[in-house]
Amino acid sequence: MLQFILRRIAVLVPTFIGVSLIAFSFIRLLPGDPVILMAGEHGMTPAQHAAAMHALGLDKSLPLQYLDYLGGVLTGDFGSSVVTKRPVIDEFFSRFPATLELSICAMILAVGIGIPAGMLAAIKRGSVLEQGIMGTALIGYSMPIFWWGPLLIILFSGILGWTPVSGRISLMYYFPTPTGFMLIDSLLSGQEGAFTSALSHLVLPAIVLATIPLAVIARQTRSAMLEVLGEDYVRTARAKGMPPRRVVGIHALRNAMIPVVTTIGLQVGVLMAGAILTETIFSWPGIGKWMVDSVFRRDYPVIQGGLLIIAIIIMLVNLAVDVLYGFINPRIRHT
Repeated sequence: MLQFILRRIAVLVPTFIGVSLIAFSFIRLLPGDPVILMAGEHGMTPAQHAAAMHALGLDKSLPLQYLDYLGGVLTGDFGSSVVTKRPVIDEFFSRFPATLELSICAMILAVGIGIPAGMLAAIKRGSVLEQGIMGTALIGYSMPIFWWGPLLIILFSGILGWTPVSGRISLMYYFPTPTGFMLIDSLLSGQEGAFTSALSHLVLPAIVLATIPLAVIARQTRSAMLEVLGEDYVRTARAKGMPPRRVVGIHALRNAMIPVVTTIGLQVGVLMAGAILTETIFSWPGIGKWMVDSVFRRDYPVIQGGLLIIAIIIMLVNLAVDVLYGFINPRIRHT
């Protein structure tokens, strides 16, 4: 098992280098001079501009800039924002709990609804129920976030008035946030109505972010279940008179979960990408909104560092999924 894990870790090294190179190169394609943008309305003389370029290392050749950047990353230095002057790593992790809370709630929705829906569609194959579930999943997968989010806001916030439009909690509540997770911190605060307010702010963004992963997980679960339900050992279990719930819940579902677990791991990247639009639409103060704001400000270090940290998180999650996959299916360890 150790060799299996080490092989998977070794694969991450060229992946990390490739991601860092791509992030570094694409940022340089953005139009605009970050130094001039940083100066704002005050402007600067050519000498001041040259000094600022030198301080940021932007006067070096691109290969040297990349090597300097990569060397800093390997030592934990992702640079500092040209706007706030704060280290990128500090700004990232000050906002990361908001994105993590939203992503966890979205994934709970996606897994909690997607797997049972996929199982039910497989068991009721050929029925109207299966067609309804798969049709709904297809619609959910096809709906873009930038359309689905405003539509829910118009319906539930504008017309029905059930949920807030933006933010994480009502401005009337103020309390320390030691964990960064608003649901937990609102409970710890003991303030009446704080948890309800935090939950009401979270509902719509979580639904919007969960829609596409939910549809993917439901369809993958159905396909995996249909394949497993046709295996000989399932037919044998049924022939022995084993209760249908035991056949489906133990023999079928356990083996069908192998590709589903991989699919769930891959959805982490989808959640991170979807969080950018979702957080922008709902003014959710997380990583996605922070990255979008940094693009408009041409804050190179923030964009580079944010992209790379997100990529590292996704790679680590995929590594964990690979390891879990090896535990579920021992044959994978020898590949």
